[in-house]
Amino acid sequence: MNNPQMDQAMADMQKQMAAMPPAERKQMEEMMAKQGVRMAAPAAGGGMTVQVCMTQEMVARNDVPMQEGCRVTNQQRTGNTTKMAFACANPPSTGEGQFTFAGPEAYSSRMTVKTTLQGKAETMTMEGSGKWVQADCGTVKPMGSAAPKK
Repeated sequence: MNNPQMDQAMADMQKQMAAMPPAERKQMEEMMAKQGVRMAAPAAGGGMTVQVCMTQEMVARNDVPMQEGCRVTNQQRTGNTTKMAFACANPPSTGEGQFTFAGPEAYSSRMTVKTTLQGKAETMTMEGSGKWVQADCGTVKPMGSAAPKK
């Protein structure tokens, strides 16, 4: 499902970051890196590249990174596929997703997120894929784990 409002918000954010003075942009990038995210320029066709750091333990568990303020409400694993439901506090949202792992170095995903944007209920569907890039994450810190707390 295409979400023109979300696409526009992402494009606006990228323009704002590009227009920031270098010191301010660096500060924003460092703040995002502390959350475990490094964004690159939009790819052809409107996609976006996001670098996420995962610990060796997260990879060994076939874990899924989760942004701060989100928690897994249900998770099931069958073979190389993990299905999960989640809830996030900021922005308030809920959703479900499926991650299929092609070994320890790659996965594909499909997520459906329900939220409210400017007072209107929105449902977004995102498809993605991930691959191992390098062992050292540099300044990008590991993102939170989606594994349910025990």
